Amino acid sequence: MSSRNSNIELVSWNVNGLRACRKKTFDLFIEEKNPDFLCLQEIKLNPDVIPEDDFGYSFRHYNLADKNGYSGTAILSKEQPLSVVEELPNAKHGGEGRVVTCEYEAFFLVNVYVPNAKNDLSRLEYRYEEWDPDLRKYLVTLHKSKPVILCGDLNVAHREIDLANPVSNQDNAGFTDEEREGMSNLLAEGFLDTFRHLYPDQKDAYSWWTYRADARSRNVGWRIDYFIVSDDLASSVRDATIYSEIEGSDHCPVGLSLARA
Repeated sequence: MSSRNSNIELVSWNVNGLRACRKKTFDLFIEEKNPDFLCLQEIKLNPDVIPEDDFGYSFRHYNLADKNGYSGTAILSKEQPLSVVEELPNAKHGGEGRVVTCEYEAFFLVNVYVPNAKNDLSRLEYRYEEWDPDLRKYLVTLHKSKPVILCGDLNVAHREIDLANPVSNQDNAGFTDEEREGMSNLLAEGFLDTFRHLYPDQKDAYSWWTYRADARSRNVGWRIDYFIVSDDLASSVRDATIYSEIEGSDHCPVGLSLARA
């Protein structure tokens, strides 16, 4: 891993299509930021268009969806993992490329692209009754072995402070009671939202903006991209960053700095 400072640097980014993002800001941002661990969501790649570039990482793992150009996640790191696992243990969640877990000496790194409940909430029941509980159980099981870092697009604004218009979005996907409860249930199992851990009262801090109505320029957004860590890493958290100035996707990157052991 990089030895440029005393911290481990991690970045997570829903790129909303890696090829499209690379035509904009992706390569320059990654070169300048140079994190030790890079987690991507919604890469939308097909097997024949996985980048040949290594982006400076000796390890790269892409988990593609069965459907070409849909969903997909990736972890790139400067350290070779001890093991790599795709998806959750329950096979019913497979096929959409939504999870990659890498085990390292000091922690498990779990990169997820959580299913959206959809505008008509047609996937809310699945999200609430199956996905969220199964992800929570998986993380709790991993944590029995070593600390856990969860990152990615979790598709939920947990608290009213995490979106610009909580009242008008009360029953909309990403801010339903069920989705917010799912996040609360996870945190209650011994995990913490690193950004709110450090900045509990910071307003107007968002990671996603709709392309409609100039939402980004007006900062009418949602914070739905997270770094969540198990409580035993709380004392190691040095900073949690939202790179809201970085464009190239409807999401911006988010970062985590951890003290090296």
